[in-house]
Amino acid sequence: MPKSAYDPLSAITEELSHLKSSLFKLLGSSHPSLDTVAKYYFQAEGKHIRPLLVLLMAQATNGLGGRSWQKAREDNWRRGVDDSLTSQGGVLNDWNPESMGPEPEGSMVFAEPFRLPSASTSTTSTSTSSASSHHPHVRSLHHQPHMAQSSSSIDPIDTIETSDRPEILPTQRRLASITEMIHVASLLHDDVIDSSPLRRGTPSAPNAFGNKLSILSGDFLLGRASVALARLGSREVVELLATVIANLVEGEVMQLKATTEPEEAPTKKGFEEYMRKTYLKTASLMAKSARAAVILGGCGGRDGEWVKDVAYGYGRNLGIAFQLVDDALDFNPAAAMGKPGLGADLSLGLATAPALFAWETQPDLGPLIRRRFSEPGDVEHARQLVSQSDGIERTIDLARMFAREAKTLVGMLPETKAREALIGLADKAVERLK
Repeated sequence: MPKSAYDPLSAITEELSHLKSSLFKLLGSSHPSLDTVAKYYFQAEGKHIRPLLVLLMAQATNGLGGRSWQKAREDNWRRGVDDSLTSQGGVLNDWNPESMGPEPEGSMVFAEPFRLPSASTSTTSTSTSSASSHHPHVRSLHHQPHMAQSSSSIDPIDTIETSDRPEILPTQRRLASITEMIHVASLLHDDVIDSSPLRRGTPSAPNAFGNKLSILSGDFLLGRASVALARLGSREVVELLATVIANLVEGEVMQLKATTEPEEAPTKKGFEEYMRKTYLKTASLMAKSARAAVILGGCGGRDGEWVKDVAYGYGRNLGIAFQLVDDALDFNPAAAMGKPGLGADLSLGLATAPALFAWETQPDLGPLIRRRFSEPGDVEHARQLVSQSDGIERTIDLARMFAREAKTLVGMLPETKAREALIGLADKAVERLK
């Protein structure tokens, strides 16, 4: 089958077209500033590679779980992905205007003590009765806030299914949104840490709104993602995505250490540390969300374990290939491809794969790396030294190796258009270098 037979984007464009509206429904806040910043990065047209990966993996593997697939389908239509696990409406105190409508006055009352409802309410003290009659929401612990939209309502995208498009479950669509929320939360935090002035060619959130609101909005995204994750109904999926958040933090700490305690010489250990950081910051989310999509489709237990491993391995290899290409593009004057600018990583004091490879034959890179390219002219000098080496070529070769392994793994799945689209996605990850 020709490599270009299936474009991964066109294969699932209709699904992705509803992603932004679905995300906005999850991110509403009664606090205008928080609402604005939380949605800020979702306004731009990004690559959406993570939700794309989740949706294609779902299409490629749904049905492979046998009876578990049928159970997963039944569970999805029996329980809505927005259904709260907490029956008492006043406990969560999490009002989302996008799905619940404007918050009515007095919907959550904190000026009075929290009380349990009881049959003896009418015989309690006058002050208690007075407080309850004045605040009906205090009187009834089981009061449910008015929902402008039923929690079990079906998004229009949930009805899309044709004979040549395998079914995607509502939980898998929600997982696609959750992965993008976690990714964007990491961008909000990273842009504060890196003092990035731009993101995708426009002012970064810290530049536009300040560091404090950017950090808080990232935390808010992670909170909403965690709630949505719990409502998917799979403890295994919760475990996977929760460790992703820990991985992102670990990767950022490793990156900080690499800039404050750089290696004295190029070593295999140093390169392994760089690759581990690459997994933690980029590939972990792609690997574990791909595996989670398979789990939500009913592939589990002894018979389906191999499918979960294929999904994880594909996402891990694709994620590392994708990041290696990004690292190479930082040195490519012809293809900045939406990156902050040439030498952006060097400007942050980061020695990525091209520089680490080049260091082996260009010892003059050592002092620059150790002082984090901090002196005038260091970034330009480092780029020149890298261009005189085979660092970029070796980085590209390594990215292609990881992409090939990703395609080999996903090739174990039954032949479908979705599988071919996943193969095409791996090709596109490295074709960005052209």
